[in-house]
Amino acid sequence: MSVLLRGRFFIQAIRPASSTASVHVSPAVEVDTHENEIVNPEFTNRNPRNLERLSLAVKDRGWGTVWPTRAYWHRLRVERTGHHVTAFVEHTNGSIVLSASTREWCMKKHLYSTKDAMACENVGRVLAQRCLEAGIQYMLYRDIPWVFRSESVQRLRKAMIEGGILLTEPPRTYE
Repeated sequence: MSVLLRGRFFIQAIRPASSTASVHVSPAVEVDTHENEIVNPEFTNRNPRNLERLSLAVKDRGWGTVWPTRAYWHRLRVERTGHHVTAFVEHTNGSIVLSASTREWCMKKHLYSTKDAMACENVGRVLAQRCLEAGIQYMLYRDIPWVFRSESVQRLRKAMIEGGILLTEPPRTYE
């Protein structure tokens, strides 16, 4: 007979059947599972982004003449410099929720160039994976038309979509 204790097996000796030692077996204890099934009537959700996920949170519309529009919960922002590509997921309050960049060593060591279209595609893949791990499944992406039409931005956008991210947000549900 072997027993597993903290990751190690211990062998216990079994007494022969002719032994005069008595074995005491305790009766089975019944557990009341009904107590575990009772739901607390007062529930406090501590997730600050819960209303956004349910499409109930208010979107800040901003002024009608402001571009880009402020009517989003999460927005994808892409910055390209002469040497690197960085993509951010920005919340409506201005804070950066997630980011991926070719400045990160884990991405830089696998890329031939940190500024070409393939680098943008890989940034899109990594950011999509990070978004799904963080529970963000949709975001708004609007960019200047001549930037949006570039091959590198289109590859980043396509990698995000293939990664399972929707680049449009659902409309707000009114209660």
